[in-house]
Amino acid sequence: MQAGKRNLITDVTGLRVGQASDARLRSGCTVLVGDAPFTAAVSVMGGAPGTRETDLLSPDRLVQHVDALVLSGGSAFGLDAASGVAEGLRKAGRGFAVGPQRVPIVPGAILFDLLNGGDKDWDESPYGPLGLAALSAADTDFVLGSEGAGYGATTGQLKGGLGSASCVLESGITVGALAAVNALGSPVIGDGPCFWAAPWEIGLEFGGLGLPERFPPPRCPLPTKRLGEATTIAIVATDARLSQAEALRVAVAAQDGMARALVPSHTLLDGDLVFAAATGTREMADPLRDLYQIGHAAACCLARAIARGVFEARPMAGDPQPCWQGLHGRG
Repeated sequence: MQAGKRNLITDVTGLRVGQASDARLRSGCTVLVGDAPFTAAVSVMGGAPGTRETDLLSPDRLVQHVDALVLSGGSAFGLDAASGVAEGLRKAGRGFAVGPQRVPIVPGAILFDLLNGGDKDWDESPYGPLGLAALSAADTDFVLGSEGAGYGATTGQLKGGLGSASCVLESGITVGALAAVNALGSPVIGDGPCFWAAPWEIGLEFGGLGLPERFPPPRCPLPTKRLGEATTIAIVATDARLSQAEALRVAVAAQDGMARALVPSHTLLDGDLVFAAATGTREMADPLRDLYQIGHAAACCLARAIARGVFEARPMAGDPQPCWQGLHGRG
């Protein structure tokens, strides 16, 4: 298993990522859009999720494909970001055909960043325009760290961020992950600097520090956030042709990557959620073997993406938490 050319989820052919952030608001959103509609599914394991149109992603529903997936800050207000994306796609002629009308299918998930020091006293929600701006910026290259949905994110002890990673399997199938890290749990072991995700790191993508020689003694962590204030929302993607049921199994498997990278994860206070996307541009030569490997790769990529999001976060004036780079890295 090796990283893709960009080591981003956009190594999956046919996918682009756009981001928009507001420095005064200390928030933003990230959109994953396909060149064509793609198969999608979702797995929710956190106790406090915030979502839009995720019921559509059950394998027994009428709609089997979506036009885009949105990750956003802003708590429930951030769900408006998907409305902005849907409006942009409608104007572009995208969406589910209903007579002469087009209805873009844009599921989304949000994280809580309302207490990070930004100015949240708006007259009208800024998230619709942010979603439209993110869609307009969609490209195969994008910036990690304090960008998009990860702009105002925090974790249990460090500043969070937006991360991504990819890999190419021996079969030639590509798998990628995208994560906005706003977790209750910690991405680092003890006080750091080593990441829980270290065993799955490829190269020096988040410092190449490996694991510590000694682990701190086990402890019972105390919550540093309240109900609804924490979550990690993510997307894993592949170019393999998957049914919606198969995509759901990939999303479920990818949740293991969240548990590898954040301790603890999937708590009552988190809204942890993973979307799975499959563009279907590559047929599986051996469906049983390939689906097995795609699920494992999705978990590994997600663990790496989470660590990269925290690793790449940059310090800003007024931050409520230190960032990893400020404590252990380039500064």
